[in-house]
Amino acid sequence: MLQGQKIVVVMPAYNAARTLRQTYQEVIAHEIVDEIILVDDASNDETAAIARSLPRVRVEVHPQNRGYGGNQKTCYRLALSAGADVVIMLHPDYQYTPKLIPVMASMITTGLYPCVLASRILGGGAVRGGMPWWKYVSNRVLTLAENLMLGAKLSEYHTGYRAFARKLLEQLPLEKNSDDFVFDNQILTQILWLGQPIGEVTCPAKYMPEASSINFRRSVRYGFGCLVTALQFIAARRHGGGGIFPHLRTQA
Repeated sequence: MLQGQKIVVVMPAYNAARTLRQTYQEVIAHEIVDEIILVDDASNDETAAIARSLPRVRVEVHPQNRGYGGNQKTCYRLALSAGADVVIMLHPDYQYTPKLIPVMASMITTGLYPCVLASRILGGGAVRGGMPWWKYVSNRVLTLAENLMLGAKLSEYHTGYRAFARKLLEQLPLEKNSDDFVFDNQILTQILWLGQPIGEVTCPAKYMPEASSINFRRSVRYGFGCLVTALQFIAARRHGGGGIFPHLRTQA
């Protein structure tokens, strides 16, 4: 609890058995965290079993793999049903430090921002953490293109560490979004469509064998998906809505 608001951390998990305990220990060390929700997307390892052994963790298991976006949809639905005022999404692969949870939560509970991103680009965290060069370059090029198309100034759209205010999540038609990795991009684009500000904090990152990642082929598909989403945003702006932006104009 922070400033009378319930803080829930959600973890979309897939084959995270090797890093889950370490991530959990740093998350639960923060007294402001009221609940942890882990959604296991039909992992092939002991992720679900380990999660069930950890105190104060609610575990949901998908009997079949629903994809990264589908996993997040379950995460946010469960967090809202649990009464969360602030929802922090953190990958359990220990790529991102849980030590930023209090900072990100306070930026929302104080009303500074309805959404906060932990950016690997600000402060050079990605480079120091060992992000592959091709991922860094593609991240920067894709972010520049999206900023130009969307009229935004974010340092990146692709971090897996985010915090949201409840009121903001309730306005987003998440079920219309993809069940694949491009979900991450779509949700931020929907927030921009609402005219809501997005805050950022610098975040160190670790790139190790245990950290989750997508291969080159899926990365290319993700990049094209991000550009398509930006084009849909432009089209919706010209026509008053459409696609994943059907009714947000009236709520802005």
